[in-house]
Amino acid sequence: MSDIDSHAVENYLLELQDRICTALTYLDGTPFREDAWTREEGGGGRSRVLENGTLFEKAGINFSKVFGANLPASATAHRPELAGRDFEAMGVSLVIHPRNPYIPTSHANVRFFIARKPDADPVWWFGGGFDLTPYYGFEEDAVHWHKTAQAACAPFGDDVYPRYKKWCDDYFVIKHRNEPRGIGGLFFDDLNAGGFEHSFAFMRSVGDHYLPAYIPIVERRRPLPYGDRERDFQLYRRGRYVEFNLVYDRGTLFGLQSGGRTESILMSLPPHVTWRYDWHPEPTTPEARLYDVFLKPRDWLAENP
Repeated sequence: MSDIDSHAVENYLLELQDRICTALTYLDGTPFREDAWTREEGGGGRSRVLENGTLFEKAGINFSKVFGANLPASATAHRPELAGRDFEAMGVSLVIHPRNPYIPTSHANVRFFIARKPDADPVWWFGGGFDLTPYYGFEEDAVHWHKTAQAACAPFGDDVYPRYKKWCDDYFVIKHRNEPRGIGGLFFDDLNAGGFEHSFAFMRSVGDHYLPAYIPIVERRRPLPYGDRERDFQLYRRGRYVEFNLVYDRGTLFGLQSGGRTESILMSLPPHVTWRYDWHPEPTTPEARLYDVFLKPRDWLAENP
């Protein structure tokens, strides 16, 4: 246990939240509202939300550190041997919903878990990643996003990016529609190989590469004009985002099942969204191109070395 420094993880996560909020405030010009909260069962956090900005319609960046007597079902479903242990969980999770439909929604999360019981070694792991959900696709943006993801993984082995890229493709799927949520990125979980320092370094690398992956895309697309057509499609596609988060997302399920703060857990949801009955885009339109070209797992780096 002596080599597991949960305080260092917490300090990094708080600094990461500060850094991302500062960058997004600089881009938008609108400050974040902060809510510090406590959890009755143990722990708490600080939620920061930017709403109705000039660039971001809603941006939520949440830090939480919670603990309790039993891991919830969402955390033990694939690790039944952990049932009955007490736990400590901390992380930063964020979702950015831009106003301009040509700027993609982005999500990132980095987290750390420890599960303990008397007379047994603690079980710990890191998890996280980042993924991109465009409404109108641009190859240049997809390549940049995945090159930055690859750069985050490169110091840790040539096989890391392909493995976590595939995990992301497999995870962010809206199964009841047989449809990817977006163009993917990185997803990893249960990481403890190589020891605490090695795993912590990888988590930091993923967290540190989020802004270099996203900000250039935001700056490139923010000048593009849009109208009602693009806005309507953006709101329709946001419905898919809501479906995934409420039905499949592990972080959402963990937060709700562990008695977390509901406002902070659901801050990832967009402020405006629509659903249509059995709607399909017209062939050859930019909207159809999203489905035909971008909402399919692709090796963007093999095609664009």
